[in-house]
Amino acid sequence: MIKALIFDLDGTIIDTETAWFVSFRQAYEKYGVNLTLDLYSQCIGTNLNNFDPYEYLITEMKLPIDRKQFRQSIKLRYSQLMEKEKVRLGILEYLEAARTSGIKIGLASSSSREWVDKYLDQLGIRHYFECIRTSDDVENVKPDPELYLQTLECLGVKAEEAIAIEDSPNGSLAAAAAGMHCIVTPNEITKSLEFDPAFYRVDNLIDIDFGILISELFTKKTDLKA
Repeated sequence: MIKALIFDLDGTIIDTETAWFVSFRQAYEKYGVNLTLDLYSQCIGTNLNNFDPYEYLITEMKLPIDRKQFRQSIKLRYSQLMEKEKVRLGILEYLEAARTSGIKIGLASSSSREWVDKYLDQLGIRHYFECIRTSDDVENVKPDPELYLQTLECLGVKAEEAIAIEDSPNGSLAAAAAGMHCIVTPNEITKSLEFDPAFYRVDNLIDIDFGILISELFTKKTDLKA
């Protein structure tokens, strides 16, 4: 029996990832460098340890760039692009349906609490979440399962009683490592990345009826595959 839904934030609830990629790609183009999605994807849904797009042109390409100015220009362009972004399709319907049905709702994000709070308040959806865990709460972010394990404990549910809603390979791997079920809803950037075919994948949550997801997902799998 499903007792909880645990959402990722970036790229899942609101598409923060496309704007970042566009901002970095445009900045790289000014220096004659093509930022590929394969390279950039190393930092999607996790930290910047594997690939730091702020530092790459300086440390790897050896270009004479002012770090502070470069960061400021990226963040300015990002803010301009994010002014147009709203909550993704199906998210509000799922949040309301879960609350009405008595399903617990959590959030597990590799971003900082400050970042998470900013967008939850901007979208006006903070009140839906009974438990929120961010990079401030763990030693290791996704694809490590620590964020999900902490959220499960906070909600008081077992892994097999919860479904993770994710958009990235790193996020879905974290959910799987925690022993959870996972629905993958990629955005414009992550839809071209490689996911484990075992995960359910849909363009948006509106493509899966909430009632079917909660009550029939594990008995009628073939009816739900995208």
